[in-house]
Amino acid sequence: MESPPGAAQLNSSTELYSCASCAIRFRSFDVVCVRLELMIRSLTFVRQTSPEKFEQLSALLRSLGFEDGPGWNDEHSKGAPFLAPMGSLELVNGRVPNEPDVLIEVRDLDTAHQLARRQFRDDVGEIEDTAWKSRIFNLQLGANSRIGFWAFNNPEKSAPNAVEGELNAGGMRFGVVVSRWNSFITERLLQGALDCLRRSGAKSSDIQIVRVPGSFEIPSAARLLAQSGTVDAVIALGCLIRGETTHYEHIATEVTRGIGQSSQETGIPHSYGVLTCENLEQAIDRAGLKSGNKGWEAAITAVEMVSLKGKLKRGASDGR
Repeated sequence: MESPPGAAQLNSSTELYSCASCAIRFRSFDVVCVRLELMIRSLTFVRQTSPEKFEQLSALLRSLGFEDGPGWNDEHSKGAPFLAPMGSLELVNGRVPNEPDVLIEVRDLDTAHQLARRQFRDDVGEIEDTAWKSRIFNLQLGANSRIGFWAFNNPEKSAPNAVEGELNAGGMRFGVVVSRWNSFITERLLQGALDCLRRSGAKSSDIQIVRVPGSFEIPSAARLLAQSGTVDAVIALGCLIRGETTHYEHIATEVTRGIGQSSQETGIPHSYGVLTCENLEQAIDRAGLKSGNKGWEAAITAVEMVSLKGKLKRGASDGR
C-alpha cells in the first residue's frame, strides 16, 4: 500500500501512519491530511464586555492602529472584530507568567498608556517592568478579563527580520556622473557626495568622477560606467529647473527613465541625485541648505545598495 504524500509509515503491521507535516497519526488513507500552515487563516480571541466598555475599547484599539473587521449587530449581541497586522499563539511549558492571556504589543507603550487612561481611567494599571525584558500595563475589563499592552525594552527585538545594507564604503568602488549644466548647484551636490563617501570609508582612488554637459547625458554615461566593470555603484547628480516651456518635463522624464533602465539592465546599483525643481530657491535649498544635500543622500544610498547587493547574492549562493 502506498503512503499518501507527506506521510511516513510508523508500523506496517497495524498500518499506522503519521503526517510528516503536522505529526497527526491516522489509520486510513481515506483521511486527507493538509499542512496546517496552509489550513489556518487566522486566530481569534473573543472577549465579552459591558456596553460602555465595548465602545471605549473599540475607540482605543482603533487609535492604536487596529483595522476594523466585519462585525455584526443583531437582537442577541453586537460584535466588533479588530485585525492586527501581526500575531502569534504562545504556548508555555513550566511556570506561567502572571500576565493576561491577551497581550497586545505596541510600538510606543507610553503613548498607548495615555490613550488607555483617557478611555478607561481607573481600569488602567501603571506601567511595570516584566521578567522578560519588557514593560507592560494592564487594562481590566471585568472580574475575569484583562488585556495587557506591552513593548520590549529594546525595540529592535520586536523588529521583523530583514536584510539591510551597511553604511561602510570600505573596499567599494563608485562612479559619480555629474552634469555641468547649472554647475553652481551640481558642484555642491558633488561635494556633498564626495564628503559622504569619504566619511563612510571609501578611498579617493576608488571614486571616479565623470562630467557630462547636461542632465540628459547622465544615463548614457552612467550605463557606460556600469558596463565598464570598474565600479560597484553609480551616483547620478544633476539639476533641472523649470522654465517657460515644456522642455523641463521631457528632460526630467527621460533622465529618470534612463537611469532606472541602466540600473536594472546592468545589475549595478544607481542612485538618483538629480534635482527637479520649480525654481532656483528650491535647488539651492536641496544643495546644502534647509533641505539638506541631495548629493550626500544619493551617495549614502549607493553605499547601502552595494552592501545590500552583496548580502543578497551571498544569501542566494548559500541557498537561503
